[in-house]
Amino acid sequence: MTPDIILVLSLLFFGFIMFVIEAFSIDVTAMILLTVLFLLGYLTPEEAISGFSNPAVITIAFLFIISRALQKTGILEYLIIRIRRLADRSMILGRAVYLFTIGIASAVVNNTAIVAIFMPVTIRLAQKYKMSPSKMLIPLSYAAILGGTLTLVGTSTNLLVNSIYISQPGVEPMGMFEFMRYGIILMGVGLLYVLFIAPLVLPSRTSTSSLTRSYHLGGYLTEMKITPESPLNGKTCLDRGINKNYDVMVLDILRDDKMITNMIRLTRLKVGDILFVRGTLENFLRMKEVEKVTLLTDEKLTQEELEQEDNILVECLITDKSDLVGKSLMTGNFRRRFGAFILAIRREGSIFRKKIAHVVLNAYDTLLVYGPENKVNELSKSGEFIVLGEVQAELSKQRFWWMTILVIIGTITLAALGIMPIVKSAMLGVVILLALKIITPQESYQSINWQVIVLISALIPVGIVIQKTGTAEWIGGFISSVARSAPEELQPKVLLGLIYLLTIILTEISSNAATAIIMTPIALAVTQQMGFDPRAFVFAVAFAASASFITPVGYQTNLMVYGPGGYKFSDYIRVGFPLALIFWLMAIYLLPILWPI
Repeated sequence: MTPDIILVLSLLFFGFIMFVIEAFSIDVTAMILLTVLFLLGYLTPEEAISGFSNPAVITIAFLFIISRALQKTGILEYLIIRIRRLADRSMILGRAVYLFTIGIASAVVNNTAIVAIFMPVTIRLAQKYKMSPSKMLIPLSYAAILGGTLTLVGTSTNLLVNSIYISQPGVEPMGMFEFMRYGIILMGVGLLYVLFIAPLVLPSRTSTSSLTRSYHLGGYLTEMKITPESPLNGKTCLDRGINKNYDVMVLDILRDDKMITNMIRLTRLKVGDILFVRGTLENFLRMKEVEKVTLLTDEKLTQEELEQEDNILVECLITDKSDLVGKSLMTGNFRRRFGAFILAIRREGSIFRKKIAHVVLNAYDTLLVYGPENKVNELSKSGEFIVLGEVQAELSKQRFWWMTILVIIGTITLAALGIMPIVKSAMLGVVILLALKIITPQESYQSINWQVIVLISALIPVGIVIQKTGTAEWIGGFISSVARSAPEELQPKVLLGLIYLLTIILTEISSNAATAIIMTPIALAVTQQMGFDPRAFVFAVAFAASASFITPVGYQTNLMVYGPGGYKFSDYIRVGFPLALIFWLMAIYLLPILWPI
């Protein structure tokens, strides 16, 4: 082991730790790694910026734009309504077709966009079936992940692996639909699992009824103020049976700018005390009526505002595209900007011990929003929020909406037939959409997830360093020595199993893009050392890097459903580990058959 390899391994370990603890955002962590390697002389200026001109990165950006254009048409929502008719006939058939549609759509559309569109409908279906949404939201995420394994453009991971693979001399690029050889088997087994097994394993974390008259997504934290008329004045929470009568838990008491955190149930309450309580909206309102307390918001609602007939109550998921992420409701001027109020905030696993107005928002926090219907509709259209409400059944009357469908089909067909590379066909598609004004330049820029672009662009040069310094060969040598300890006839399968397993572990604790960029050079190095055809092993990396089922942080769609489903970290392990184990065993035996070693 050379000093260079030791340094690179140390930096990689540091990077993975940063990804896990989230000391910085993932794109910043990637840029830190890139900068350090560049300053230490491991990268030339051309190599350091090569990721930003990589065809895979450019293609991913174009596909974000095309996905946005498809969203504008409303075609997916239109299909959803048609699918829901099946739900009225048969629960199993309706769910099966529903999950299959999600998988097929994810083969050509960005996975996060698919989950954002289908999440409200999933919750509505749960209500129809009298099931907890928690039994259907993780299956939604898994179906989107599985669908991404069907095509080269289904997920950015596939494009990245292909980009690294074709940099090797004498290899054939991965075909557009070559992934489907194994991907269709993977999706078939996976959908059967989430359809029949997952609902049995997943707990009922959330209820399907609330005063929203749509669905309920679990407990919230809000604030209540003791008024002079309140029966709580001079009494304790135990005296009034707050927990027993309302199923509401008082977490803290704010009195004269001092926080009371101990002996909460036995503390005698005074006028002006602010209670930090956790529970459901229904129970909040019952307690408000009986105990004569004031329900506080980020800005106090007037009685007139509370009684406006056009006001509606909905739950919204704040997306990672919102500029409110990293800000509080106060600093982000939520009410002034959006004309609505926040009654409560829920973040799974977190207990807020400060006023709601001052809680710094994270991506995928769930907000209970109260305001005029037109203002709430604007929230949905902004792209900053996923409004968990009724889905409209009509197609948007966008100009040339049908052309968007033709562009997607044309982009994939041109690449699949080898007429032009995917980056060219995607660029042509975007130009057509812009020229016909189906999507505006502003919408194009906003549709691109720049965090993903920066992350991947920064990590590609890191992959170059792994190869240049011999780190890939050193790790490959270690893996090959383990594989060679097995009988000769089993060595290919043992090696493939090791690579697949290592990729799964890494993708669960860090970005799937980072895992693909690191593991692909290693797979190429170890197969060269042992004299095997690398294609099966490279596909193993691609499939394993996308197979993130065990943790909510391994894949963005898992994180999106985390809060709305009321999940715990252990829920993902409980349902995801058996599925990952099944896929691992399948890969060992099926990949060498589909791509002979």
